[in-house]
Amino acid sequence: MKIECIRTHHLRHRLDEPFGFSQWTYDTRNALLVEILADGGIAGWGECYGPAEVNQAAVAGFYAPRLLGKDPAQIDVLWHEMWRASLDFARGGVMMGAISGIDMALWDLKGKALGCSVSGLMGGRYHESVPCYATGMYFKKLPEDALIEALAREATGYRDQGYRALKIKVGKNVAFDLRLIETIRDALPEMTLMADANHAYDLPEAIRVGKALDEARFAWFEEPLSPEHPELHRALHEKVDLAIASGECEQTRFGFQRLLGPGGVQIAQPDLAYCGGPSEALKIRAVASSHGVNVIPHVWGTMLNLAAATHLLAASYREPGRAEMPAPWLEYDRTPNALRDEIFETSVRIDDGSARVPPGPGLGVLPDRSAMTAFQVHQTEVR
Repeated sequence: MKIECIRTHHLRHRLDEPFGFSQWTYDTRNALLVEILADGGIAGWGECYGPAEVNQAAVAGFYAPRLLGKDPAQIDVLWHEMWRASLDFARGGVMMGAISGIDMALWDLKGKALGCSVSGLMGGRYHESVPCYATGMYFKKLPEDALIEALAREATGYRDQGYRALKIKVGKNVAFDLRLIETIRDALPEMTLMADANHAYDLPEAIRVGKALDEARFAWFEEPLSPEHPELHRALHEKVDLAIASGECEQTRFGFQRLLGPGGVQIAQPDLAYCGGPSEALKIRAVASSHGVNVIPHVWGTMLNLAAATHLLAASYREPGRAEMPAPWLEYDRTPNALRDEIFETSVRIDDGSARVPPGPGLGVLPDRSAMTAFQVHQTEVR
């Protein structure tokens, strides 16, 4: 096969109601989809995490011209060609997000060409379905008492939908966070709970909130600290019992070695649309395994990224391994997202809080071109 054409699709949807977290508020969802066509008509689809306009320029203007005419089945070769081409100025950051979307599309294309799922290409499945945890409980413009009540209602709603785990947002302010933690645990005494601060705290604040999470029996504390100071995770872990999770801001095996090397992080969270794609996620998993750390991907965006994470988890084992091994958790964002829910002919099937691994070749999900039209901002095509 040869790569004949690479298209990008910048999609946008304005939300009916904004939602926020510790850093800022969203009123619009954007996505950049990458479509790679081989001679013979097979198309692979991928997704980039990060600013869509910038990712689009990087894919269309820099990487795509270097890939035309190449064999799309040579995924690792193409990854390293892209890596070397931008090594001097893009060892991480937005351009790695662009590489990630291209890489994801190449895995999808290769799977379709071979009639094999991405998890099959990754070595085979340990699981045919993966339990989801619902991500939600974002902040809205309400008085704090009313906001806590609203978030508790939202959380119990996920339980009623069949989810057995969920992740709340913290990092608004410490006093509010402590009240929210206690309220959610009281409302859901048997639920598996996680908390995500989106790197909101300094170390003393993180210790205080982490101890509250310990007392409330939360499973993990996500991004409690700035990604610029990986060494502080160890200092935090020495003060709290629950697992520390981090890595959605990190990229490549080299970045995760820097994150995990100092110790303190027990759950690594690469995003397959940002970390370097499925190719690099497998290498990150190997680095994490060498530290005795499990990988649970961060998932944001459309069905493409959700499917990629589902395949990775289905093909992953748990450290250190035992006879009775629980399946890994899959993040399932429950915030409103038309770019996830309204533009796909084939989607990841969610039943009773679990995701079925897509059975088709490649990623097993397929965008609907006609449905995409209503959300299209800008399209590029490189031949």
